[in-house]
Amino acid sequence: MGRARAGLEATLCRDPRAFALLRSEWDALQRRCSSATPFQSHAWLESWWLSYGGRGRLRVVLVRLDGRLIAAAPLMLVHRPLPLLVLLGGPISDYGDVLVDDGHQGCAVAALERGLRRAARHAVVDLREVRPGAAAERLYESWRGGKRRLPDSVCLELPAAPMDELVQRLAAKPAQRVRAKLRRIDALRIEGRAVPEAEVPDAIGHLLRLHELQWRGRGVTVEHLRPRFAEHLLRATRRMVRDGDAALTEYRRDGEVVAASVALHSSALTGGYLYGAHPGLREEKVDVTAMLLRQEAELAARTGRRVVSMLRGREPYKSHWRPEAVGNQRLLMAPAALEPVLRLHTARAAWRDRAAGAVAARLPAAQEWRARVNDLRASLHRPGP
Repeated sequence: MGRARAGLEATLCRDPRAFALLRSEWDALQRRCSSATPFQSHAWLESWWLSYGGRGRLRVVLVRLDGRLIAAAPLMLVHRPLPLLVLLGGPISDYGDVLVDDGHQGCAVAALERGLRRAARHAVVDLREVRPGAAAERLYESWRGGKRRLPDSVCLELPAAPMDELVQRLAAKPAQRVRAKLRRIDALRIEGRAVPEAEVPDAIGHLLRLHELQWRGRGVTVEHLRPRFAEHLLRATRRMVRDGDAALTEYRRDGEVVAASVALHSSALTGGYLYGAHPGLREEKVDVTAMLLRQEAELAARTGRRVVSMLRGREPYKSHWRPEAVGNQRLLMAPAALEPVLRLHTARAAWRDRAAGAVAARLPAAQEWRARVNDLRASLHRPGP
């Protein structure tokens, strides 16, 4: 794709086998990109591609300086119905971003912008779920062409701190209730156990079964029941546990697994990605969120991370912890010649967001109907007795 100066080169990777071979240098680049989240790890992205990618659609822009990888944009070409370049990871990833080496931001961003413009000659670049401070923001600022910014999902975040400090953030009465709930968990002798790599397959099976069970009749996310999701989660988690980028925890009582959770790590952030809990815990008034959060927050604090993200959504069970609401962004870019196409795509995306928000605000019953439809769809994917 051309050189801007000696030693600086932007190339386009379209071969999944070549992308797989990038593992070690990709992981090294992620460690040098302080804004990266776990969803930019090679383990997560390659596994996602194996489950969700389309033949001939991979478009990964790579920037090297004297042979060293200093920036990367993991993209895929789709038609929805317009040609778009979208981030690998898709809707099952809570944050999207590109990678830029902290030590070479100026030249790396400039070269990445040039390479991306060449890759997007006939497509709009649509970057979803970009966290504030992400490397993609610098790419957007340097973009020479049409660009638009829209709000995206809201994620709730807490400081990485031991549970006692998180409880102190609460008002007196809520804090007292949380302490009582934690004492109840301890009294029931529910113990968390870190799952080693060799046991990840069985533990992921337990987690997904418990996840389906806990949401049965309450609007489960259908994608979480599909084989492709299970295959992705197993592949990615196994490798990330091995590399120290994920923690898979089983919660046992009297030897029985009653809950399980996956937390994903980057250098600054831990995110509680997915959990499953037996409905009997809810009947026994066990605060599952407090149980999981205690484990994840203390792990994050112990390993020097700064943030515990509860990821997307404003569910009430998250809000009573007084988290900070952090709004993700949707960054849209296109060559100047595609400005009309960019304008059309932006208007369509904004209209869909407004329509969804209006339905949620004015028709609360729509949420119940959506849950019912999801349960009906889930029954088609649920294994038989």
